[in-house]
Amino acid sequence: MRKSNITHSTINQLKKAFVFGLCGIVFQSLQAQEQPADYVNPFIGTSNYGATYPGPIAPRGMASVSPFNVAGPQNPLEKDSQWLSNPYVNENTFLTGFSHVNLSGVGCPDLGVLLLMPTTGDLKTNHLEYGTTYKNEVAKAGYYSVDLDKYDTKVELTASEHVGVSRISFPEGKSNLLLNLGLGLTNEQGAMVKIISPTEIEGMRTVGSFCYNSPEDSYPVYFVAQFSMPAETFGVWNTPAKYDGVEAQWMGYNGKTRIMENATKTVAGDSIGTFFSYQFEKPETIEVKIGVSYVSIENARENLEKETQGKSFDDIYNETYNKWNNLLSRIKVEGGSQDDKTLFYTALYHTLIHPNMLNDVNGEYPEIKTGKIGKTIGTRYTVFSLWDTYRNLHQLMSLVYPEQQVDMVNSMIDMYDENGWLPKWELNSTETFTMVGDPASIVITDTYLKGIKDFNVEKAYEAMLKSADQIENNPLRPALKDYIEKGYLTTESKGPVSTTQEYNIADYAIALMAKALGKNDDYKRFYNRSLSYRTLFDNDWDLLRPRNADGSWYEPFDPDAGANFTENVGFIEGNAWQYAFMEPHDIKGLKKLMGGDKPFTAQLQKIFDADKFDMANEPDIAYPYLFNYVKGEEYRTQELVKALVRKHFKNTPAGLPGNDDTGTMSAWLVYSMMGFYPIIPGEPLYTITTPMFDKVTIQLNSKYYNKKELVIERVKNNDGHVKEILTKNKKNNSYFISHDDLIHSEIIKIIQE
Repeated sequence: MRKSNITHSTINQLKKAFVFGLCGIVFQSLQAQEQPADYVNPFIGTSNYGATYPGPIAPRGMASVSPFNVAGPQNPLEKDSQWLSNPYVNENTFLTGFSHVNLSGVGCPDLGVLLLMPTTGDLKTNHLEYGTTYKNEVAKAGYYSVDLDKYDTKVELTASEHVGVSRISFPEGKSNLLLNLGLGLTNEQGAMVKIISPTEIEGMRTVGSFCYNSPEDSYPVYFVAQFSMPAETFGVWNTPAKYDGVEAQWMGYNGKTRIMENATKTVAGDSIGTFFSYQFEKPETIEVKIGVSYVSIENARENLEKETQGKSFDDIYNETYNKWNNLLSRIKVEGGSQDDKTLFYTALYHTLIHPNMLNDVNGEYPEIKTGKIGKTIGTRYTVFSLWDTYRNLHQLMSLVYPEQQVDMVNSMIDMYDENGWLPKWELNSTETFTMVGDPASIVITDTYLKGIKDFNVEKAYEAMLKSADQIENNPLRPALKDYIEKGYLTTESKGPVSTTQEYNIADYAIALMAKALGKNDDYKRFYNRSLSYRTLFDNDWDLLRPRNADGSWYEPFDPDAGANFTENVGFIEGNAWQYAFMEPHDIKGLKKLMGGDKPFTAQLQKIFDADKFDMANEPDIAYPYLFNYVKGEEYRTQELVKALVRKHFKNTPAGLPGNDDTGTMSAWLVYSMMGFYPIIPGEPLYTITTPMFDKVTIQLNSKYYNKKELVIERVKNNDGHVKEILTKNKKNNSYFISHDDLIHSEIIKIIQE
């Protein structure tokens, strides 16, 4: 055996060097983990119908890349066998590609198209044949990777605002890159593709039919795909529909897939796609960049080139990571566990996905309804799930990201110019009219009253009045005549009780806006209208119940009907208990109807004790905070909020209570962990509970707020109930604080008993 020349001294030095090096690596790793973006876990919400996805997206990005595992009977949760609104479900095991435009945390399916899929071996174009199981998933802010079992291939994903980027590591041998334009989250079909060269593809795919409705409003998403390595062979496949009868006798391709090699002409169809094939002598890596646009192929190409040309996968990932980290760093939290920080920053991450940008890098975007192309200087936003987000998400944006919120309001006003109405549930310049109420007015009022006023205020007010007063042909407020004349919608309308309440909340916001603008007659009129829910209050039940057109109570009345999203007469996505206290602007009036503080508290507590509270839906998510309206009962809010956070939000795929509703559930968590909540939509007022961190520092935008930061400190004695609240070192005499007082406080101390 050959004798080594290494001495014991040298060995000891190497050991020390190894230990110090290892310590350095561990220290650097710990340092890296201190960045807010490093706490993000995109797998949270990918189970329990949270409807999030683990793939990468840039903040407010148009493009996103998600693993697509909801196609095929191999999966227990499959898009064609049940209602699925997301391209990825954590329990599933069969993957058929990576989609490049997706929605996060929505309740209805749409998008989930432009599926890129790497394979090896012989070419297969049926996703049920080329799909595969997978392992070793990794998901971070702006990054995702996975190993495909069947193909011994690793896929890494990142994204810029308009471009999805893939890095695919192939083994030696024959490999293929498929772009499937037939497969998508819904069954909307129709696509066009043209191979420009062995390294470039362009085309479009039809999308739309949100909630499987309004197919006449479908629209195109355009794309350009570029590959870092030229294909040796390429082509297009087309699988036509199958015909029976005489016509089938002369159709040799009837229902059969046609492979068109070296095709460079434009091909259109429903079930079409392209393939780029390679023969590798050794393992190789290919980068694929897919730029998207809702305007044109030319814009998709420009988006791709301006955002990613000359940049590697790592360059783009680092840029996107830094964008995430900069935005998430607007709020710094100290104390709390590793899981607490993961929950907090993942929730904040989810609030920064939608609304997202609709405009291309050149500012162009499709106008709503007109068919024209508009152009914006700022950001034209889309995906306004306003029935959800008016309650807390936009309030969070106004506080922490006001420069984004003002662009969102300007986008709404532009939609009014283009469409004649403020948005209700707008998606990529199509108005879906999903859900009920008039939520845009609430968001605009809340933004204005927080001092964010750089939008056309008079036009916004004009739009608010139109939706509130136009009786005929009003898509935002159906049955407005009954509401104005009777004070409520009757059982002849859909969800009459909850819709009446939604109109009330919107009218209260309009009243606040009118008062701020000095329009006193409008203020009185809309304030009085906002109280009309009282006509539906039944003293025998201490609940609201539906009335018939003649004013009589609807019979039979079952206050539990409507739980778990079941159909019922009276309420939308909820029951009488879950809507009983959804009068946030008139809690004092509601207490009086119920007979005072004690019966109010007893009825509110009953909802929690009898398991009638639904954390997974919006109408009652503010209920835990309502105990703050009763002196001496505030401890119930503190206990409930903490218990609900611990029960429903976890650092697991099932870590959301249900659908994230484009960040609304996540916004609830962000506020609740910081220790305050916007209790009345439209009114700049917060209510206070116990923070779940020792210190929260919110960086404020100097353009809108004259303080650099807001600090919330928790002073723990025995981790008990709140003993005292100090603002500017002076005792705050209630559990409420106005927006102005909040941002001028500099530091708020919440002292526990």
